[in-house]
Amino acid sequence: MIFLLKFSLKEPWMWYMVFGIIAFMSLITFFVYVDDKRKAIKGKWRTKEAVLLLLSLFYGSYGGIAAMILVRHKINKPYFIIVNLIGFLYNTGAIVFGVLLLLNIIHL
Repeated sequence: MIFLLKFSLKEPWMWYMVFGIIAFMSLITFFVYVDDKRKAIKGKWRTKEAVLLLLSLFYGSYGGIAAMILVRHKINKPYFIIVNLIGFLYNTGAIVFGVLLLLNIIHL
């Protein structure tokens, strides 16, 4: 998403792209968490925690939180809760800011 910074924040297509990236990364994160849970149950080789944390931090927190709740994966690890919360606040802030710009409620 860094490449989007050189475009104007006032461009609607850019915000649709941001929303799409957040949705796409959240889906990927959700499925990676679910896959890791399945591997844990079966005793197979697991996804590294660093990968799960990075996916959650970089635009996938909604999927990470959904997976933590729905499949009860990594719910006893405080750092997963903290990282997902940080990502959630970051993603929600970006979405709210984008919506407010698109609705012309705030101006740059």
